[in-house]
Amino acid sequence: MHQRFSNPVLMKELKLRFRAFKSFSGLMFYLILLFIFVGGFLSVYTQFTGTGFFRPSESFIMFSVISVLQMALVMFITPGLTAGAISSEREKQTLNILLTTTQSSTQIIIGKLLSSIAFLILLLIAGLPLYSIVFLFGGVSPTQLITIFLFYLLTVIAIGSIGIMFSTITKKTIVSMIATYGAMIFLGAVTAFFFFVGFSLDRIPGGMPTTPIGGPTPSSPITFFWAAINPGALMLTILFPEMGNELANLTNISFPNWIVYLIFYSLITVICLFIAIRKLRANMRHNR
Repeated sequence: MHQRFSNPVLMKELKLRFRAFKSFSGLMFYLILLFIFVGGFLSVYTQFTGTGFFRPSESFIMFSVISVLQMALVMFITPGLTAGAISSEREKQTLNILLTTTQSSTQIIIGKLLSSIAFLILLLIAGLPLYSIVFLFGGVSPTQLITIFLFYLLTVIAIGSIGIMFSTITKKTIVSMIATYGAMIFLGAVTAFFFFVGFSLDRIPGGMPTTPIGGPTPSSPITFFWAAINPGALMLTILFPEMGNELANLTNISFPNWIVYLIFYSLITVICLFIAIRKLRANMRHNR
C-alpha cells in the first residue's frame, strides 16, 4: 500500500529543491520584500497622520495591499518553477532516462507539480508572521485570511498545471515559460478587458441601460463569466464583499462568483494535467 501511493519523483524533487541555495535565497528575498513593504507602510502612515497609532480600518487596508502584493509575487514566481519542469529534463537529455524507470507518467507529472507547489506553499506560510501584525491592530477576521489562502492555493495549482502542460508539449523552457506567462496575462488582463467591453456593450453611448424604462434589467451571463474567472476580481470580492453585490447588480446575476472560479480553475487543472500525462510518453515515441 505504501509503495502504491509513494512517489519517488516527488521525494527526489523536494530534496533537490529545498536543499538548493537558490531556494533559500529566493525565500529570503521574498520575505525581505514583504517586510520592507510592511515596515515602510507602518512608518509612512504613522508619520503622515502624526497620531502614532493604527485604527482597524487602516489595518485592513494594509492587509488588503499585502494580500494583493503576495498574490502578484506568487503568480510571477509560479511559471518560473513549473514551466521548466519537463522541458528542462529534455534539454539536459535526462527525460528519456526518467521515462525508462518504473514510474508512470502520472507519478512523474504529479511529482513535478507538487514539488513546485510545495515551495510556493512554503512562501505563503513564511509570510504568515507578517499577517500577525495585521491581527495585532485588528480589523481582519481569521475567516478572511483562510479564504485568501485557499484562493492562493487554487490559483497556484491551476497556474502550475498550465506550466506543466506547456513544459510537456514544448521542447524549450523559454517557449514554455512565455506560453505560461501568456496564459496568465489572458486570465488576468484579457478577461478584465472583456468584462469592461461586455459591460460597455450592455449600455448605450449615453451611459443608460439598454432596457426600456420600467422594464426588467436583462442579465449578462458572458460579462459575469469574464469577471468570475478573473483572479483580481475574485480577490476584490473576498476583501470587499460589497463589490460582489455590485457585480450582481451590474450583471443582474445573483450567483456567487467564487463557485464559477472554483469550477473553472478546477477544470483547467484537470485538463492541463490530463494533456501533460498523455503527451509525456507520446513525445518520447515521436522523438524516436
